[in-house]
Amino acid sequence: MVTVTNCLERLKKDGTTFTVLEISGGVQLIQSQTTQRYYATVRKCNIPFTGTLETAKLMIGQQIEGEIVRVICDPYDFTSPTTGEVIRLQHSWAYQPKENAEVIGHTKMNPFILKA
Repeated sequence: MVTVTNCLERLKKDGTTFTVLEISGGVQLIQSQTTQRYYATVRKCNIPFTGTLETAKLMIGQQIEGEIVRVICDPYDFTSPTTGEVIRLQHSWAYQPKENAEVIGHTKMNPFILKA
């Protein structure tokens, strides 16, 4: 199960906007490759939404069958907001419906520009 945790308006290259739902999976414990200590994290991704931002806000908290899965993609650089460290990543996160192999909404760590 995943949960709709937020909704946002994104800006396309042509200047128009569209709405996305941010969905999150459950908490996972991951072991750091550097320190070997465990930390908690939540996988998230954004999926396009055809309705308005106001309608999307009504969906926050709703649960959807499926999971957030790791998808291999072209390499891109991600700057850690806490340390400033630049990391090269080769994966994104996407939503996979429970009974379907197709993934939806590939989301890199920071691929979109927020609408001001």
